[in-house]
Amino acid sequence: MPPDVSQLPLVGGHPALDLVNTLERGGTSPHDFLSDTSALLRWSVLVGTISDVEAEQVDRAWRDEPAAAHAGLAAVRDIREGLYLVLRAAIIDADGGTADDLVAAGAALVALHQRWSGAVARARFVLDSSRVRLAYDTVPAMLVPDRIAEAAYDVMLTADLTRVRRCPVLEGGCGWLFLDRSRNGSRRWCRMADCGNVVKARRLTERRRAARPSGSEAVGEGVPVRAVMPSRDAQQTFAKAL
Repeated sequence: MPPDVSQLPLVGGHPALDLVNTLERGGTSPHDFLSDTSALLRWSVLVGTISDVEAEQVDRAWRDEPAAAHAGLAAVRDIREGLYLVLRAAIIDADGGTADDLVAAGAALVALHQRWSGAVARARFVLDSSRVRLAYDTVPAMLVPDRIAEAAYDVMLTADLTRVRRCPVLEGGCGWLFLDRSRNGSRRWCRMADCGNVVKARRLTERRRAARPSGSEAVGEGVPVRAVMPSRDAQQTFAKAL
């Protein structure tokens, strides 16, 4: 059973990549960790997109306007899918890519720009210490999708997309995306403690099986050893000899 969204490992290195990883795309039935508005609020607090106080404000706004809650969830899912298409086109890995990926990414960029433009239209300038920043808090019902649109904008414009990796599906990985911040750019797994160790253990088992003599198994490798008792005649002969 998949973990609750509040227990989801944050391996992306950026909230926008962690957002992409909230949808498991592998297998015949993908699992969406953002199953409802409640899950979205918990995840948003988990990654630091909103604070606990802001989550309470958004929750009140969504309870007052259920339609706005569903619209917010739909907007976040749209941003997630668009960002996935863009990042997938930027990834160079064993899975390869096609011209269709670039077309899909181009369309996704248009949609993401529209989402971000809408968020900026609802934002306001705030003087914060020695700098001016955009505050996305004028419409509580849209606070979550607006902050996530900002995160998507940030990762696309400031991150080195050549460092985006995908946990290698063809080698047994999960397919989650992450920013490789290692010194030499050699990180391959979402987490060594998860996919990395699982794949290594599987390969070790396969090597051990391949090394077994054909048609036989070593003692202690799953073959029970039975104690063989001497026959009654043998016991009597042994007793007479004594």
